[in-house]
Amino acid sequence: MAEIIQKDGTWTFDGDALRLTPGRDKNVSLLRRTLGELTVPLGALAGISFEQGKKSGRLRLRLRDGADPLLQATGGRLAEPNDPYQLTVESDRYGVAEYVVDEVRDALLLDQVPADPVDSYLLPGPSVPLSVSAGDGTASFDGERVRLEWNWKTEDSKSAAGARSLALTDLTTVEWHPAVGLENGYLRFTVRGAETKAPPKYDPNSVELWGFKKDPLMALVAAAVQARLPHPTASPEAAQATEQPTAIAPEDDHDALLRRLRELGDLHKSGVLTDEEFALAKQAVLKRM
Repeated sequence: MAEIIQKDGTWTFDGDALRLTPGRDKNVSLLRRTLGELTVPLGALAGISFEQGKKSGRLRLRLRDGADPLLQATGGRLAEPNDPYQLTVESDRYGVAEYVVDEVRDALLLDQVPADPVDSYLLPGPSVPLSVSAGDGTASFDGERVRLEWNWKTEDSKSAAGARSLALTDLTTVEWHPAVGLENGYLRFTVRGAETKAPPKYDPNSVELWGFKKDPLMALVAAAVQARLPHPTASPEAAQATEQPTAIAPEDDHDALLRRLRELGDLHKSGVLTDEEFALAKQAVLKRM
């Protein structure tokens, strides 16, 4: 087993998978702390690298295209601090980092893991339920429906129709874009038969983002939805199977829901979730139990 422990997080490789645990340091991003521990199977990896610097280095994982719903939903637009597949390494641990790289590369060669794209997700995506408030609204997802609620900053023409409830089976795509410079970002859901090119500010199926602290958390909502939509490269038969209710049945596991309750409680206590967000997410979990 190869393991490297840093303030930024801990990476552990057992030969079959890499376990990525975010650190508890105050500089670890809100998105990574909320996402929690990730287990990346060896078959999802396309490569690993380590870059040395004068004061610190960086471990980077490269996943096979289409393996991770988070990367699929964000299109590679996650800023470096929010990228769960990077780890800052202190200079006195360079040797350990190089050892981890060698172990992973040897395993990839031994198992003859190809680096080409995949046609199904090899990671499950963020746990649900999720509820995030940012920009001009709140997006909640319980595994079956997306709910969009608006705040006092929402454009009148958009908020006039009230809260939106979108069935997963009615969605064709989901996109997350961060705010860049003077251009606002967004979380957009495309509803079958109701496609639009309206700016997110006026689109009732979009949350407009303004570049604030919680904006990246909307990427988790996008990823959770993406994980339950048909894979972009899946065959029509596979896509049809993904749309069936059985595709989301594992999330109904009682033990998984209990674990999610504990996770939500920890996030609430640490201040990551507000009282309102915690109440919404907890209600969604209890409803499914």
